[in-house]
Amino acid sequence: MPVLTRLMPSPVVVDIRAGALDDLAAILTDQRIAPSGKLAFALSNGGSGKLLRERFAGAFRNADWFADADGTIDGAVRLADSIKRGGRYDAVVSLGGGKVVDCAKYAAARVGLPLVAVATNLAHDGLCSPVATLDNDAGRGSYGVPSPIGVIIDLAVVRDAPARFVRAGIGDVVCKISAVADWELAHQEEGETVDGLAAAMARQSAHAVLRHPGGIGDDDFLGVLAESLVMCGLAMSVAGDSRPASGACHEISHAFDLLFPKRNALHGEQCGFGGAFATYLRGDHDTAREMAGTLRRHGLPVLAGEMGFSEQDLVEAVRFAPQTRPGRFTILEHRKLSADEIRDEYTDYVKAISS
Repeated sequence: MPVLTRLMPSPVVVDIRAGALDDLAAILTDQRIAPSGKLAFALSNGGSGKLLRERFAGAFRNADWFADADGTIDGAVRLADSIKRGGRYDAVVSLGGGKVVDCAKYAAARVGLPLVAVATNLAHDGLCSPVATLDNDAGRGSYGVPSPIGVIIDLAVVRDAPARFVRAGIGDVVCKISAVADWELAHQEEGETVDGLAAAMARQSAHAVLRHPGGIGDDDFLGVLAESLVMCGLAMSVAGDSRPASGACHEISHAFDLLFPKRNALHGEQCGFGGAFATYLRGDHDTAREMAGTLRRHGLPVLAGEMGFSEQDLVEAVRFAPQTRPGRFTILEHRKLSADEIRDEYTDYVKAISS
């Protein structure tokens, strides 16, 4: 009988611990990543980017620094052009939050260089995913890119990041319970193939965070959250797209972004809420209550009003949500709810998670 194997794109380095940034120079000059030590650092143009450059510039005298990573497609193209003009590099290193990572992923792909993601917060699962989410003239788009070859997360730095961004990462992990259930629904109703390994990676990552008793001030919990975010990214690489991590939860989040672009709810906040509500729509009320309870315990929104949206805003977003991912089958496409039905379901959801 032949031995069958599967090659999976995965980082050569994953370093998640307190103090990881103290060893950044040694990690990045590893022969597998940067044999010449010539690196292109991507960071934001704000105060945090300036502080990070001041901290590490002395340790990387053979590196160039680019402050074009603003979270937009235009910024990502500028970053790629700047790196291309800068000369020859072994790798691109993103140093900052989610916007910096996504810009750097796109730019690295454009210039044909590997990327090392050095994260300073845990706002979403883009750390290790093959997707760059960037703002564009139409709102926000997702772009396929290679996954990072290295992921470095210093838990001491993450612990000092704004608490809201860390909490958002919790929402983006917990919602995978709903995303995988949507994938399985698509298999049952539409015959879509489910990659069992990718589904298991995403679902178990979500459950690890869902049932962990710790909080964001606890290194053990932060380590589990960071590992879960990385595993969700790897699940997308295994599947070849975002299916194990993105279902109705993300459709609802994208709809909020497109319909109400001036609101300031974070991606992970919206996805956490969207995952709990979609799970309720699926009829799994016990899991929806458990998800909402975990989100609430960590200070995340579980109601539309807690994100600054009215009930009517929610109804519009849920009705519009399927249009954000044409061809993706979720509980929203399955049920095809009218505005009145969405309003009634939301009323019942509010009662259920409050009981």
